[in-house]
Amino acid sequence: MEPSTSIGCPRVVETDRSGRRPDIVTRLAARTLALSTTHSVSRDEDAILASISEQLRAHDSLEFLDQGDSVVFAGPRVRRVDAPFVVLAGHVDTVPIAGARMPAEQEGEAIIGRGTSDMKAGLAVMLEIASDMAHPSEVCDLDVGYLFFGREELPINESALLPLFDRCPAASTIELAIVMEPTDNAIEVGCLGNLNAEVIVEGTAAHSARPWLGENAIHAAIEALAPLADLPDRDVTIDGLTFREVVSVTMIEGGIASNVVPDRVTAHVNYRYAPTHAPAEAEARLRELLGHRRARVEIVGNAPPGSVNVANPLVQRLRRAGDLRLGPKQAWTPVAEFATVNVDAVNFGPGDPQYAHRDDERVEVAAIVRSYEVLRGFLGLDGGSDGSRAAGGDE
Repeated sequence: MEPSTSIGCPRVVETDRSGRRPDIVTRLAARTLALSTTHSVSRDEDAILASISEQLRAHDSLEFLDQGDSVVFAGPRVRRVDAPFVVLAGHVDTVPIAGARMPAEQEGEAIIGRGTSDMKAGLAVMLEIASDMAHPSEVCDLDVGYLFFGREELPINESALLPLFDRCPAASTIELAIVMEPTDNAIEVGCLGNLNAEVIVEGTAAHSARPWLGENAIHAAIEALAPLADLPDRDVTIDGLTFREVVSVTMIEGGIASNVVPDRVTAHVNYRYAPTHAPAEAEARLRELLGHRRARVEIVGNAPPGSVNVANPLVQRLRRAGDLRLGPKQAWTPVAEFATVNVDAVNFGPGDPQYAHRDDERVEVAAIVRSYEVLRGFLGLDGGSDGSRAAGGDE
């Protein structure tokens, strides 16, 4: 029996011979709803991490590898020499509530509310798999870990993962991390780098009736930013997957009054760059594009891209487990942080990316069940693998 938890997951009263719960649809919906009802905006993740810790602590086969600084990381109490270490990973934090429904609610076959798609549904799948794996009848040729972390929705300089990698030796032994980001149950490999910069254009203030006495910073900014507006999107293909590099001015501010020539303009520029570029190369490219004499570029954040690891046999094994679509990640995700310590990682989760961060954020219960079933197949819990294919080589 699995104990009830503080976030409302129903008590298990029975299992079938394989250890699987006959009421899995209800269970996964309940887990997702309970997690989504638990407030966990970035920097306020203590309650949800405590509940997750309580659930994992109930499984004697697991030990905690780390429980500090907005992280809960658990793995097998006994590691096997010949078993690849695979980790299911997911962030517990959400963007601010704003106009989203909170607390979350279930309506028909969907759960609606902040964080349901990104990515409480993925966390629910992780916890259900952990519960399955704790059953003595379940045999898997992989060692499986579970990594829950906060502060993912914040700039990378507040990352909870990067400090974990420095202090936890077990993290460097991971052979594949499956990050449960919303992918609509496809595998999305790699991710774009995410460079953010402030562009400051200086001028000289003057009365708008005598503009020749000043230097109009807005006029100069239009000229300085024109190369970005005219820049075509650039497609970069890696292992048959196409990433699209894009540069956008996302915010701009300038001027103090309708009759004053402005002396300063500040624009925010976002550059999403392909995994073929190092962060320093992306920064140099942006500075080149913004080489106007009056423009000053200040880098405020530069999250590296994630590497493309289609060739990893475990990725191929995951793909076969559900005949999954394979594509590039046209965004930034924590797979990039795993890449900094040479750990292969992919994105795979039940949420639909189109609903992430929206006020009508939602996830379909059927999609949650689909993720769960694929991961069971990947782990060989439904006869989808065996020890002779532990590395998941091509058939």
